[in-house]
Amino acid sequence: MAAILILPRLLDDRYYIGPVSDHYDGERFFNPGRAAATKGLGAVLRWRLTADRADWPAQVPVAPVRPAARVDGDAMVATAVGHASVLVQTAGLNILTDPVWAERVSPFKSVGPLRVRAPGVRFEDLPKIDVVLVSHNHYDHLDLDTLQRLWERDKPIIVTPLGNGALMARRGITAFARDWGESVGVREDVTVTVERVQHWSSRWSADTNRALWGGFTVSTPGGAIYFAGDCGYSNAFAATAAARGPYRLALLPVGAYEPRWFMKASHMNPAEAVQAFADLGADTAIGIHWGVWQLTDEGIEAPRDDLATALATAGIAPARFPALAPGEAMTVPPLRAGD
Repeated sequence: MAAILILPRLLDDRYYIGPVSDHYDGERFFNPGRAAATKGLGAVLRWRLTADRADWPAQVPVAPVRPAARVDGDAMVATAVGHASVLVQTAGLNILTDPVWAERVSPFKSVGPLRVRAPGVRFEDLPKIDVVLVSHNHYDHLDLDTLQRLWERDKPIIVTPLGNGALMARRGITAFARDWGESVGVREDVTVTVERVQHWSSRWSADTNRALWGGFTVSTPGGAIYFAGDCGYSNAFAATAAARGPYRLALLPVGAYEPRWFMKASHMNPAEAVQAFADLGADTAIGIHWGVWQLTDEGIEAPRDDLATALATAGIAPARFPALAPGEAMTVPPLRAGD
């Protein structure tokens, strides 16, 4: 009985203390005007006990690539590392999203989801990283070991929502922790703004929503970039982020969406990602958050297949919204004339 009472307190962690807002009650963050993206223990057990999980292969071969040191001017190249980790290069900047080179995404080194696809870029082949965007503190998005390696090697500008900087500071890593709508200047012509998205956070169950989650807009001379991190579908794309466009590139999650009764509040499916793409008014998107760790019930290639169906239904050319696998890269077209 003592363990039941004491253990949750030991696993809880106050990553942030600040003024009450429309998405922070003084203790925990929440999605304003929306149902909680988290589910109770009963729902978790129901999912686990009734899950109809597709069989994934133990490994899928990956041919890692070596990106250029820099991409200058208005050119833009995006290289998929895997899951939510993407290297975007433009205007002489190297921007890395949710960098995770770990084999497992778990609080434990030998238990938890095991990587099925290797990183599409070996860590040692990464060019010098200037900017790192960390969307929230789930283990498949915030990997302290990877962040520490990047910090020790490159000292990048790290931008993250409120509370997550405290986790990094314990490893000697400096980050700019910002609220939704707040910005960080990278240089005179480049700004990163934290965007509202619908999700949740936790490193342990007791610390749920002690830190904020978010997406990002990166304004660059060659066009704005939107990175959603991980999220369910909401009106935030049209209501807040779209005004910071036009977006040349959007990185949108298309995986970890089944079963819908359990995942809908926190993870978009491909059809919802296509709607988010339209809400943002983006020219080009890349589907992320799929095919690396088996986190939910759908098959390993289902996100790609379902995205193709959703694009066809919406009358959108497949080339405007591919789901890149690790090691795949694309040259992002310029903003369309008139945008």
